Amino acid sequence: MLINFLNKISQKYASKWLVLLFDIAIVIVTFFLAYLIRFNFQIEFDLITVIYQIPYVVVISAISFIAVGSYKGVVRFTGFKDIVNIIIGANILATILIFFTFISRRFFYEESIFDVSGSIIYIHLLLNILFLIGAKLFIKSIYHYIIQDFKDVSNVLIFGAGNSGMLTYDAIQNDSKNGLEVVGFIDDDERKIDKKINLLRVYNLESIDLDFIEKNKVEDVIISIQSIEPTRLLQITTSLFSLGLKVKIVPPVQNWIDGDLSVGQIKEVKIEDLLGRDPISIKNPTLEDQYDNQVILVTGAAGSIGSEICRKISLYNFKKLILVDNAESALYDIQQEFKQQNIENIEIVVADVRNKVRIDQIFNLYKPKVVFHAAAYKHVPLMENNPYEAVSVNIGGTKNVADIAVKHSVDKFVLISTDKAVNPTNVMGATKRIAELYVTCLKGKGHTKFITTRFGNVLGSNGSVIPLFKKQIEKGGPLTVTHKDITRYFMTIPEACQLVLEAAAMGNGGEIFVFDMGEPIKIFNLATNMIILSGLRYPEDIDIKITGLRPGEKIYEELLADGENTKKTYHEKIMIAKSRYVDTIEVEKKINKLSNVSILTQPLEIVSLIKILIPEYISNNSTYEVLDIKK
Repeated sequence: MLINFLNKISQKYASKWLVLLFDIAIVIVTFFLAYLIRFNFQIEFDLITVIYQIPYVVVISAISFIAVGSYKGVVRFTGFKDIVNIIIGANILATILIFFTFISRRFFYEESIFDVSGSIIYIHLLLNILFLIGAKLFIKSIYHYIIQDFKDVSNVLIFGAGNSGMLTYDAIQNDSKNGLEVVGFIDDDERKIDKKINLLRVYNLESIDLDFIEKNKVEDVIISIQSIEPTRLLQITTSLFSLGLKVKIVPPVQNWIDGDLSVGQIKEVKIEDLLGRDPISIKNPTLEDQYDNQVILVTGAAGSIGSEICRKISLYNFKKLILVDNAESALYDIQQEFKQQNIENIEIVVADVRNKVRIDQIFNLYKPKVVFHAAAYKHVPLMENNPYEAVSVNIGGTKNVADIAVKHSVDKFVLISTDKAVNPTNVMGATKRIAELYVTCLKGKGHTKFITTRFGNVLGSNGSVIPLFKKQIEKGGPLTVTHKDITRYFMTIPEACQLVLEAAAMGNGGEIFVFDMGEPIKIFNLATNMIILSGLRYPEDIDIKITGLRPGEKIYEELLADGENTKKTYHEKIMIAKSRYVDTIEVEKKINKLSNVSILTQPLEIVSLIKILIPEYISNNSTYEVLDIKK
């Protein structure tokens, strides 16, 4: 009953006129108190004169408070700006009293009610500031105490004792319904450690242990640092997760609503926040010139990368967008997505890039000027067991589309490659490297400019580790990791596709664009973080099972091959790999031979042909290692 009553009270706000009357009442009390202090708490002043002066003070105080609008503030949310308003209002009141006292003494020789002693005015000013602010803060604290006393409270720490941390603290304190109680701050700055802010102690991260958490009943940590390095964020969250704490993060200040932070904007840390690198940010106005009024074709358009490229292109004023894929169900899904968004001039084409005649027919019909070639087989273990399929799609399919692009004078051809093409240890990576070599061989053979983009793993893409971990968590585990030390580079799908679009605009033909993806992440740490982000504990709730490296799998991935280095572009995160010399005539001859290999050819023979083309291809944990012994 009492809780319901308090909840009803908490949802109502006092009238601003009631607040004004309350403030004026305080001014009356402090006016009389000022006289008492001035005369050492003795009634040695004319009490009748004081009573006559009170209506005069009431009118002036009402004018002062109305002028600054201090009465309009919600008392329970009193903050710094409200306090400043109160101080300004009290000073205006004192200034008017001084002015009328001066006028009274200048023009009236007899005593007047407008004549108030200067000492009393100054005492009154100080008392007003003290009592008005104190009363508001007292009511605010009582309100929060009563409300929170009847609801579940979660104790939290704020990581960051700077300006952002203070704003987060204020947002929590001003929102009585959030159920959060700040019990301290954490900071890396040694100068702040063991000091107090708002009577709350500042700790270093090392002092936050299980005993501290149990003693203070801490459940959450809110990271409130605007310029935190991604690698440092990863270190902090890993440390806090190991203690069983939930971690939330304050969004960048530019995302605050109307420049103010609300508790509702503080979100749980997402796996994207833990990539350990700065996300790519590209603002290139020339992209509109590249894609406006253009016919654009995307192969592999139903895949995770291809479909996102299509979504990015749909933001421009293209003439026509052709989506090509042989996966009819996935292609239908993206077609419906575009229909729901009322995006027009979309053509859906079911076709296989291995069918040269069919691809030529499509190019002849639509006459595209920009081609994004995302169609590929990319699952490492599957391609290790099916090398013919990897060759036919990743090499043969690329060769078909690239040759036809030259035939139809396409302006730009963008190949989507992978970091697994660098010093490959598996069939999939080696075939993608050969695809890179083939488009290099076509440079200068026609009007078409060939551009390659090479990047690491993409969060959420088909076959990536994140969806796999999510499914395993849903089933109760265990999460499977092939090796405890295995590391990978990561980016989000939108970032990867933004890079591809930028490469098409930036490239002049023949370049391999690589992306500064920061520090690689240990898959084992990613798995433990995902378990904790799901509200579970490792290993108590869900365990992680080490399964051993799969055929062809690397422990560490690379973005540059042996003999390659980079040169900078206008964007600090995008570089061009300066490849070593390639004998294009000889390489093209070998690729033509490989792409014509028979389906009846034995896998070992196919892989041996691949290794002739890619001497740096050394198989790892694979049956094809026998071919390396002969080298």
